[in-house]
Amino acid sequence: MAGHSHWAGIKHKKAVVDAKRGRLWSKLARGLMAAARAGGGDPAANLSLKYAIDKAKAANMPKDTIERAILKGTGELEGQQLEEIFYEGYGAGGVAILVEALTDNRNRTVGEIRRIFERRGGNLGSSGCVQWQFEKKGLITVPADGITEERLLDIVLEAGAEDLENLGDVFEVTSAVEDFATVTEAIEAAGLVKRQAEIAYVPTSTTPVTDPNDGRKILALMEDLDDHDDVQNTFSNFDMDDELLAEIGA
Repeated sequence: MAGHSHWAGIKHKKAVVDAKRGRLWSKLARGLMAAARAGGGDPAANLSLKYAIDKAKAANMPKDTIERAILKGTGELEGQQLEEIFYEGYGAGGVAILVEALTDNRNRTVGEIRRIFERRGGNLGSSGCVQWQFEKKGLITVPADGITEERLLDIVLEAGAEDLENLGDVFEVTSAVEDFATVTEAIEAAGLVKRQAEIAYVPTSTTPVTDPNDGRKILALMEDLDDHDDVQNTFSNFDMDDELLAEIGA
């Protein structure tokens, strides 16, 4: 896909490590609460909640923890009142960065996000400054050791997927938002494991990064943002070749 960013591949590897450490659970619980509050506690009638549950299960979150988060979201248990906010800005080399967050204190969160950008050589921008460079897509990753690329391509294209990319240890499947459920169901029906399944913001074009110093700053910025407790997702349009990624130890 022309707009594919290297961050998507790097982030999925980082998520595996974070899941093993249990670091994802607080973020995933917030996502469950927000989805349940917006669309109700029944995953059969609330696709956002269904996908949030899938992500929580993939990170080995205990069933009772998932259920408590949903009950907090529906108001049946006391919980945080969370607000969804998007932050937009630029990293080193002018790469576009989009941050999806859930917060119970927007003043605290914006100050902390701004400091992360500035510490890593970037700057937080105004609303709308970079979001136009991304489009919402369904994004599904499937472990590569369970199926050939050709066979998976047949399955997902028939279900309406737009693209499939080999990222080494996983295949990344992209679809239009309206086809996301159908493509996900086709993958499940084939007996395949999903590592991730989410609605994501995919760049419409990429910004090449060739300077190692810029590369280090960008990756450090993305990782710091991703590690912030209020941040649910991070997206960027940077593109680094494998040699540069190896040089800076990504």
